Amino acid sequence: MAGQAFVTGGGRGIGANIARELAAHGWEVVVAARTREQVEALAEEIGGRAIELDVTDAAAVERAIAEAGPIDLLVANAGVGRYGTTWERDPAEWWQTFEVNVLGVHLSCRAVIPGMLERRRGRIVITGSGASYLPGATETAYTASKAAVHRYAETLANELKGRIPVFAISPGLVRTEMTEGRFPEDSPWTPPEAAPRLVLAIASGKLDRLSGRYLHAEHDDPDDLAARADEILEQDLNAIRLRR
Repeated sequence: MAGQAFVTGGGRGIGANIARELAAHGWEVVVAARTREQVEALAEEIGGRAIELDVTDAAAVERAIAEAGPIDLLVANAGVGRYGTTWERDPAEWWQTFEVNVLGVHLSCRAVIPGMLERRRGRIVITGSGASYLPGATETAYTASKAAVHRYAETLANELKGRIPVFAISPGLVRTEMTEGRFPEDSPWTPPEAAPRLVLAIASGKLDRLSGRYLHAEHDDPDDLAARADEILEQDLNAIRLRR
């Protein structure tokens, strides 16, 4: 059953496509991002609501969640990817990646959880990245922040077990402003509809048993995930683990 969704980083790219998909399937969507013009344009397009929001500002996040009203689905999608040589970058700029990608996720989750617990209703989706585990990476801030995001989601799912399902998803390699020019044109690009389709499946409740698992939008078909839930849990699949 649809309800109200709150999508951070919803003004463009992956977040905007998730907001469109949810709205198309009956969800009331609040799109939040730092660029007012983008969220207002998208909200008008999908019949939703727009909130200008800096997810690193705790007070602003609390106000935005209160303004939105009861939230049934949080999509903590806001993220940045600023790149440069580790030892040459300004430490404040390096740390800002963590402030948006990790602290922003935490503040958003922290703000919605009390209401979800009180209403005994809600789900949380956190946008991760294959950068958190794929070999060969050379950029430290983005990769480390996304590794932290995955572990945060898994641990939060444990903390909220039986009450609020929490998921980390990888949207795959999607063409966005963040990826523009950073990958060859013949890269194995992920279809832009993959992540929205996965989020919609999570929102429906069909994947609740897999709370805490790492779900990949391109490689994990939602129907297959639901059918394989017993296998995934028994064999501890869709998890980032040390194998020895």
